[in-house]
Amino acid sequence: MQSIDKLLLENKAWVYETLMEDPDYFSRLAKDQTPEFLWIGCSDSRVPANKITGTHPGELFVHRNIANVVMEGDVNILSVIEYAVAHLKVKHIIVCGHYGCGGVKAAMTDKSFGILDGWLLNIKKVYDANRAEIDAFTDAEARANMLVECNVKQQVINISKVPTIQKAWENNNLPQIHGWVYGLKDGLLKQIYKVVKPALATA
Repeated sequence: MQSIDKLLLENKAWVYETLMEDPDYFSRLAKDQTPEFLWIGCSDSRVPANKITGTHPGELFVHRNIANVVMEGDVNILSVIEYAVAHLKVKHIIVCGHYGCGGVKAAMTDKSFGILDGWLLNIKKVYDANRAEIDAFTDAEARANMLVECNVKQQVINISKVPTIQKAWENNNLPQIHGWVYGLKDGLLKQIYKVVKPALATA
C-alpha cells in the first residue's frame, strides 16, 4: 500500500472510531466554530498544535508558516488575524516557535535557499537586532535556541502593531498575545513573552 493511500485509510478508521465514541461529533462540529485561541506556529511537522496542547478540532484557529513569522504586508497572515479577531472574537493569540527550528538555523547562515531567502530575511533582521545576546553563547545549538526565543518575542511585538489588534484593544482588553516556545526534546511549552492592552510586556 502506498503511503498516500494509508492516509485515506487512517482517516476512515478515525471517523469510525470517533463516531463509535460520539455519534453526534461531526454534526455538532459542522454547525460552527467558536475557538478561543489563534495559534500562529511553525510549519514544522513535529509541532502539531492540537496534539501538543491537548485540544480538539474547533478549539484552535491555526496559521502556520516557516519559523512562525508575522510580516507586515503579508496578506495571508493579516487576513487570518483579521478573521480570528474581528469575526471569531478569539481571546488569545499564541505565537509558538520551537527549539531546533530549521528556518531559524538557516537564517543564521550566509547560504542561499532560493525563494526562501526573502522570507528568511525577516529572521535575519531579528538576529542582527539581538546579535550581541545571541553570540554570547559559544554553543551553536544554544545560539540558535536564543534566536528562536528572540524571534517569537519579535513576532508578538509585530502582532501588537497590526491595525486589527489596535482596533480591538480600543474596544476591549482582548486579545492577549502570548509568545511560547516548544521543546522538541521534552515536549514542553514555555511562555517567554506576553503582551496585553495597552501593550505592556511581561517576561
